[in-house]
Amino acid sequence: MQMAHEKQNETEAEIIDGKSLAKQLRESIAHHVSVLVEDHKIMPGLAVVLVGDDPASQVYVASKKKMAEQAGMRSFVHILPKTASQDEVLKLVKSLNAQKKVNGILVQLPLPKQIDADTVLKEIDPAKDIDGLTITNMGRLMAGLPGLVPCTPLGCIMLIKEVEKNLTGLHAVVIGRSSLVGKPVAQLLLRENCTVTMCHSRTQNLPHIVREADIVVAAVGKSAFVKGDWVKPGAIVIDVGINRGEDGKLSGDVDFEAASKVAGYITPVPGGVGPMTVACLLGNTLIAACRQNELTVPHLS
Repeated sequence: MQMAHEKQNETEAEIIDGKSLAKQLRESIAHHVSVLVEDHKIMPGLAVVLVGDDPASQVYVASKKKMAEQAGMRSFVHILPKTASQDEVLKLVKSLNAQKKVNGILVQLPLPKQIDADTVLKEIDPAKDIDGLTITNMGRLMAGLPGLVPCTPLGCIMLIKEVEKNLTGLHAVVIGRSSLVGKPVAQLLLRENCTVTMCHSRTQNLPHIVREADIVVAAVGKSAFVKGDWVKPGAIVIDVGINRGEDGKLSGDVDFEAASKVAGYITPVPGGVGPMTVACLLGNTLIAACRQNELTVPHLS
C-alpha cells in the first residue's frame, strides 16, 4: 500500500522531532491550564512518588516537577527512603487519592525490591492514574472507552500522526509486548484502523514480518535490535528504546544510522519519544482535573 507520506528518490529519512512536538503540546496544555484557573479557579495538581535514590529516577522526577510548574500546575513530590515498606507507600498513595488538590498521581518506577509494583499501582484511584497503568484504565483502553491512556504509547501515536494523519489500513508492527508500551500502543493503533501485528521474543521470522510494516514501533530494550535491512522503504519507525552503553551514551532499539537510510520517517534517541512521554503526562493531569470537576476535556493536539 502506498502511503501518503512516502517519499521518492531520497536516501535519508526525515527525523520526527519529538522535542519540538512536545514543546507545542506543553504550550497547548499551559494555555488550557490558564483558562481552567481563570474561568473555574482550578489549578491541576500532579503528585509524584519517588522511593529511594536511583539517580535516573531523581532526574526524571525533577524534570516532571519543573515542566508541571512551567505549565501552570501544582507539583507535589513525595520522596520516601529506599528502605520504605510497602505499607508506607500504600498509605501515601491512599492519602493522595483523598486529596482534592491532587488530580494526578504518578509512582516512579522501578520500586525497591521489597515493594510490589502491581500492588501499589492497584491502589491508585483510576481517575488519578495519569500513567494509565491501573487495571481499570487498561481495561477501558481495550474496550475502546474513555480513560487515561499510558503516556509513552500516546506519545508514539502523536508522533506517527505528525507525519501521517490517516493511518487507516496501514500495517503496523509492534515489537515488544509489555503492559507499559507494547500492548497499549497496539490498542491505540487498532483505534486508528491499522492492521496490527504484535511481535516478541518468541516470534519466528521477525525480520520478514518487520519488512512488511508501514509503521514499526520498537520497544524491546535492546540496543540496535532492529536492523536497517529489516525496514521497509518509506516506513515510519518509532524507537521507544532508551539503552545506556558502557560509554554512557544513549541508544535506541533501532540501528538508527542504517534504518534512517531506508525509512521515510524515524524518531531519534534521545529527542524522540522521551519528550512526548512527559508532555502526555501533563496532558493526562489536565484531562483528569477536568473530568474530576465535570468539565469539558480540551483537545490538546
